[in-house]
Amino acid sequence: MTTPPTDDPPPTVPYGTPDAPGIAVRGEARLEVDPEIARIGITVASRGKDRRAALDDLTRRNTTALDLTKTYGDAVERLETGAFSISPELKDKGRGERIHAYHGRVHITAELTDFTALGELTTRLADLDLTRVDGPWWALRPNSPAHRQARQQAVKEAVQRAREYAEALGTTLAALVELADIGAEDAQPYPQTPGRMRSMAYGAAAEDTTAAPLDLEPQRQRIFAAVNARFTMAPPQL
Repeated sequence: MTTPPTDDPPPTVPYGTPDAPGIAVRGEARLEVDPEIARIGITVASRGKDRRAALDDLTRRNTTALDLTKTYGDAVERLETGAFSISPELKDKGRGERIHAYHGRVHITAELTDFTALGELTTRLADLDLTRVDGPWWALRPNSPAHRQARQQAVKEAVQRAREYAEALGTTLAALVELADIGAEDAQPYPQTPGRMRSMAYGAAAEDTTAAPLDLEPQRQRIFAAVNARFTMAPPQL
């Protein structure tokens, strides 16, 4: 009894064959590059006995912080308002829901590309009444050329490693069988506590003085990329 012929291709051998031995390697790349953007968080607060007064103060301080940030023009790539809240504070003693004061907060996020302007802006914001500044957090853009550079370097490292294995056997690479991207870039810095600048003054200073700009050193960004690669090589003479 004969088996009818089929058009199915022969099964692949993951580790190669004696006529086409395989090599499986991993290529990695680690880069350190300068950040491209810096983010800061701005929290504007107000407190008052009357809800309307607390809301008016919050609106005024929020406008002041936004207008100040906008004066830096193109240095500020993005400016966004996040959470807003106005809440009552009840008295600790006494019966009933007696309100002691009202608290208001607005959270703003600013993203800057000019790090010279960043130091001056953070200082001026932190000098405002009831304004808190957190950050900066350094980062790369998602489409940064540094990501492509890391991926390409990982591929080159995989090819170089496979070539060295082949040379150790006295032969050469023949073909690439598979290339798999197994590592997404991680452009975030190693965990660190961001700087915090805070101003909680309730009144204007007696003299019109301006605080010296902060000298902020950009934090280098670490990028990692990895690939798995499979090659075939010419049969070595063992």
